[in-house]
Amino acid sequence: MQHWRKFQAALIFYTCLPLRPQGTLDFRGIALYAPLIGIFIGGTIASFDLCLGLIKPAPEFINLRSLLTILLGLLITGGLHLDGAMDTADGLAVTDPHRRLEVMADSNTGAFGAIAGIAILLLKVIALATIKDQRLWVLSSVWAWARWGQLRAIMAYPYLKAIGKGKFHQEDLHHWQVWLVAILLTISNLAIGWFSQSIYLAIGLTVIGLSFTWLIGAWLNRQLGGQTGDTYGAIVEWTEALSLCAIALL
Repeated sequence: MQHWRKFQAALIFYTCLPLRPQGTLDFRGIALYAPLIGIFIGGTIASFDLCLGLIKPAPEFINLRSLLTILLGLLITGGLHLDGAMDTADGLAVTDPHRRLEVMADSNTGAFGAIAGIAILLLKVIALATIKDQRLWVLSSVWAWARWGQLRAIMAYPYLKAIGKGKFHQEDLHHWQVWLVAILLTISNLAIGWFSQSIYLAIGLTVIGLSFTWLIGAWLNRQLGGQTGDTYGAIVEWTEALSLCAIALL
């Protein structure tokens, strides 16, 4: 029951689904469930994509399918992570390191934030449009690994603000839990690859997901000296976009 309540809290925090749970929810430690939320979102938009493919199987329709699929993912999250990626881009555009957090906290979107948001969406749509097979598996895996990157950043790097919507994520989170989730994601990919005779894709999804989450989080930490709720969103969005690009190229 406790895990179900935490999962409900994670769904409410990370999505815009109209859920009305009974009682008071505890949001501490919900980041541990973020990869599971990623599987849920990835599976949902991939199922929508599959339905579109059944309705209109023509190859020339795949671009529109991919666009609608990515937009559905944006709708489910309410743009939570994309907003963080855009704010992070605005902050990094400032040459004075001491003003970056101030700029990131500004609710107004600057030119660099808008460019980053457009680039992320374009990369996702174009990359997904070139992936013809195993789209359900690819989307579920990429969306899960992207959120594991957020989980790792919460564990590994200091939080830069004394208060903030991302501060409580560090509470009730242990190192062994983060790595257990990574092991479970890896085993799941390998199991699916084994049974579907696509072991090379399984290895590729795991290596790509783990690499991008790690590198993006480390790069942002080096630029800012830590993490914020906005950078957590940036890790998710850029991992999704770049992972899809890498999978499309491979």
